[in-house]
Amino acid sequence: MRRRCRRGEATSKSLKKHLALLSYLTVCIVWGSTYLAIRVGVTDMPFMLFAGIRFTAAGSLILILSRLCRMPFPATRQGLLTQILIGLLLLFVSNGLICWAEQWLESGMTALLVAATPLFMASIDNILPGGQRTSPLGWCGLFIGFGGVAALVSPGFGLEGYIFPAMLAVLGASLVWSVGSVWLRRRPAGGSLLPSVGLQMLTAGIAFLFLAALSGNFSLAGASPKGLAALLYLIFIGSILAYSAFIYMIKIFPAAKAGTYAYINPVVAVILGALILREEVALRTVLGAAVILGGVVLVQFSKVSPAAKAPAQPKQERRPAARS
Repeated sequence: MRRRCRRGEATSKSLKKHLALLSYLTVCIVWGSTYLAIRVGVTDMPFMLFAGIRFTAAGSLILILSRLCRMPFPATRQGLLTQILIGLLLLFVSNGLICWAEQWLESGMTALLVAATPLFMASIDNILPGGQRTSPLGWCGLFIGFGGVAALVSPGFGLEGYIFPAMLAVLGASLVWSVGSVWLRRRPAGGSLLPSVGLQMLTAGIAFLFLAALSGNFSLAGASPKGLAALLYLIFIGSILAYSAFIYMIKIFPAAKAGTYAYINPVVAVILGALILREEVALRTVLGAAVILGGVVLVQFSKVSPAAKAPAQPKQERRPAARS
């Protein structure tokens, strides 16, 4: 009897590990592919309407699923307001800038610039009181990573038209995401991760639709099947499936191991952009990517010393380094 129980436990553990690995691969590939889907969508229909439909639909479905699974929502008015503000920062402002930029900027380049988000987060943490202080190795990583960013966005490399402003918009999106993430970590709102994400998505979606209506860009007339397919992909695969996989993954894998997906997303985005959209992968792009990701790795794995009385970080509020 004991042997059967042990076999059952071993089988259960093995199944969990395999499911966690499958979830990890899903997050790596799917979140890396969202940049391509956004690029296809925003070149086919108004970007605010595109983002509004995506987040309103995905947020509504996630909230319905959360209610059916009886997951706890934020219990206080302050917690609810926190999720609304975070939705406006992370998804409306940050993702809105990315959607605007991808009208001109290639998906692979966008993903590489978004990969600098951990560098912004580490810099903000060093500035704020009570944050974690970066070690000398971490500071070396910050200088290397931002050096790679500077090399990519240098106007001296023949950036024409809206390309340079679009690059700055993506960096602004990364900065806003970092500020919002650090703020949320310091002011936890309570509740489970899934309903929190649903509230944030629904808030951003409503804001996008409101602006789309004000601007007069509230029609999908003329949208191609390719653009509509990209929209459906982002709703069901990029948002619902990938976030569900992420939630399961962080429950099984250690945080350091789970967080490595952020290094793979840009690589996936560059490869898919080159294969599907025929985006050019120049030597400068490859070198810049290597420098940025190298700096991010140094920052993420360097030892940090927490400042006195640093606030605790609740598990349910951990967020991806950057997500479009």
